[in-house]
Amino acid sequence: MSITRFIGTKAKQLIYYVKGFWNGQIPYNEVNLFIWDTLEEWKHLEQYKRFPVSDREQAFWYVIFEFHAGTAQALSNNSSLRNEMLLCLDYLEHGGLKPFYCVGIRP
Repeated sequence: MSITRFIGTKAKQLIYYVKGFWNGQIPYNEVNLFIWDTLEEWKHLEQYKRFPVSDREQAFWYVIFEFHAGTAQALSNNSSLRNEMLLCLDYLEHGGLKPFYCVGIRP
């Protein structure tokens, strides 16, 4: 699987999980399991070492990191963080200009 396809597929799933969490439909632990599964799958993509990181991939890793680093309470109550993450999710879903702060690095 190519990096672009991997990020495209996983970004759609990430959007579903994170928005589901904020809508009270998906528990925090289930989103974290998705993140761990994604990281496990990522490490099998050896080709990522040879290609530069795209804006879309940076946004993807940013959301992964912020969600995984936060607690359920912090993610629910910190409106500033939530708004930043929602803008990054919107970028992942619809494209356009990547928010300047939405820079994640590969694991």
